[in-house]
Amino acid sequence: MTAAEQPRQSARGPRRAVAAADRTRQPTEVRRRLIVEAAVPLIAERGYTSVGVRDVAAAAGVSVGTVTYHFGSVQEILSEAMVLHIERYYAALHEAAEHATSGAEALGLLVDALFTEDTDRHWRMWFDYWTAGEQAADEGFARGQAERYQAWHRQIRELAERGVADGEFSCGDLDGFTVRFAALADGLALQRLRQAPPLSTEEARRHLNRLIERELFPRPSA
Repeated sequence: MTAAEQPRQSARGPRRAVAAADRTRQPTEVRRRLIVEAAVPLIAERGYTSVGVRDVAAAAGVSVGTVTYHFGSVQEILSEAMVLHIERYYAALHEAAEHATSGAEALGLLVDALFTEDTDRHWRMWFDYWTAGEQAADEGFARGQAERYQAWHRQIRELAERGVADGEFSCGDLDGFTVRFAALADGLALQRLRQAPPLSTEEARRHLNRLIERELFPRPSA
């Protein structure tokens, strides 16, 4: 460095330190997301209780120390992973239903999407999520779980309500229908996973469609 250059550098003054929050915010969010994304298939394959910090670190391609730096516990990782999967799953269902031309078509698409040969993974994770909620001491986890149940019920009710508004359905108890639809879907999913007694995807769909026909479609007057 020449003598002429030295004054110009000193005139600018020393570089200011970047605040830790500003320096790490983006990388931290990206790294946390990477870890959570890596945990989703692990839970689907092994189950919530069989996945540890080392498993997640290996899947994410990071060190165990990196994982523990970003998350306080393995439960925190797995909870976020299950929430991510569940939100994606029901967002896709909602999007498909929104493109339907009628409430009846939307509910039919919902039933078809709930039971396919590829949805067993989702239902396995959903029941793991139930179990985790019963065991979790974190109030935030329980609150988030309750919000997801409410969102699921709201989605079902809105589709039925749409059919009623369009004159396709006749129902004096939409709240009751919503509860029964959600309960039957959960029960059928559990039976489907356990296969005791055996239940095919077609049979599961048929049971839900019968509920819709019995409770929503107008009956001819006597």
